[in-house]
Amino acid sequence: MNKKIEYIIFLTLLFAGLVIGFIYRDNILGIYKNTAQNIEQFKKTDLANSINQVKKQILTPGPLNIGGQSNAVVLIKAKIIAQTNMQRFNSDALPPLFENAKLNAAALNKANDLFKNQYFEHVSPSGIDPGTLVKNAGYDYIVSGENLILGNFKNEAEVVQKWMDSPGHRANILNNRFTEIGVAVIKGTYKGQTAWVGVQEFGLPLSVCQSPSNNLKIEIENNRVALDQLSLDANVKIKEIDNANKNSPQYNEKINEHNTLVAQYNQLAQTTKNLIGQYNIQINIFNECIEG
Repeated sequence: MNKKIEYIIFLTLLFAGLVIGFIYRDNILGIYKNTAQNIEQFKKTDLANSINQVKKQILTPGPLNIGGQSNAVVLIKAKIIAQTNMQRFNSDALPPLFENAKLNAAALNKANDLFKNQYFEHVSPSGIDPGTLVKNAGYDYIVSGENLILGNFKNEAEVVQKWMDSPGHRANILNNRFTEIGVAVIKGTYKGQTAWVGVQEFGLPLSVCQSPSNNLKIEIENNRVALDQLSLDANVKIKEIDNANKNSPQYNEKINEHNTLVAQYNQLAQTTKNLIGQYNIQINIFNECIEG
């Protein structure tokens, strides 16, 4: 009687092991599919893709050619910036724009290029637009703007006032999204006449928006590799179970090994899902910052 009971228990355990093995086989395939979908979605919302999809604004009102008689006045960049910030404060009590070396370099390149190639437009004859101009200077932006002016002036206050009298240029100076500025003001010959060129480059740098954690991204990618390996190992174990003698002790051992792999996969899959959720939250915060 005892032997019969033992035999029945053995068959029951054997059958249960078979059932559990096949349940886990289906389970791991389903979990793998869901986790793979989560990781694929993670890749689609990756930071690099988000940055590429950012619709960067470039504000470029038509250049101002003021004319006027040549004189001995010397215009200074720092005073142009000071007058610009004074207009921001007096008009809308806006915070001052901080001078940025990269924007200064872009503005100077633009001013020199205007005289060198004898044009007065935002886009150069070679096709360099203001966005590309500041990018080439190493300035990555969310919003950028450019004011151009050509002529002869009494002083820096008149230069900025001429911009303020033009709605588009005024809008750039008083844009509450801009936080930084670069300026160039140089004298040269344009179309045979001596004149000053003034260039303002405005910007809101991309760096103001906190980027998602790169360490988090790396951890997710490493987990993906580990999940792929666990999936392969579990599938190999399934084949071993299918080919094993169901009456041998190794059969149940292989089922247990398979179930252990599935448990490891389940735990890592859940951890990875949570990490992807955290990363996506950071991406959303980044995108909201970009949109202002």
